[in-house]
Amino acid sequence: MLVKTWRAVVLTACMLGAMTSAHSASKTLLVLGDSLSAEYGLARGAGWVPLMEKRLNADKLDVKVVNASISGDTTSGGRARLQPLLDRHKPDVLVLELGANDALRGLPVASTEDNLRAIIASAQKIGTRVLLVGMQIPPNYGGEYSARFSGLFPKLAKEHTLPLVPFFLAPLLERPDLFQADRLHPTAEAQPLLLDAMWPKLQPLLAK
Repeated sequence: MLVKTWRAVVLTACMLGAMTSAHSASKTLLVLGDSLSAEYGLARGAGWVPLMEKRLNADKLDVKVVNASISGDTTSGGRARLQPLLDRHKPDVLVLELGANDALRGLPVASTEDNLRAIIASAQKIGTRVLLVGMQIPPNYGGEYSARFSGLFPKLAKEHTLPLVPFFLAPLLERPDLFQADRLHPTAEAQPLLLDAMWPKLQPLLAK
């Protein structure tokens, strides 16, 4: 009888330990982006990604952030290097911030859409939750092209049931002073605004 009692105690302790471990297990967040997420023209630590890490720590959220963003990257480049990142980090959440360089180079919208769809599918295949970050380009690239490019992000978000940040740079539209001299990349002062715009869509994914 005493042996059975001790077995029950040990089993209960093991179950509680496993439950506690599962509850406190850290999550991994992978950011796959371009220069907007790679701190282009900024001092290290000033971009929205490291600011997000500080917010996660302040909120006592146990999240490991892997910033795999590369300045100048396209959706094709992101697609090509995604699988090793998934295999290595097995992220719980993927922030997908790519596409701007496709548009700036005038690449076919259909190609951009295909690459983004493939990235999303690969991430979802292993259970990674995806936050899609949308972009827009000025109409001087051609009204039809601009409209098709802008429209592909909500299209993919609906198709794959994803949370969407409709236009990453929307908080800066009325603030030209928050762009660097190239008028493309946000300044350090703009980074908290970008994080604030993304946070309402991102935080629920990390809380799941």
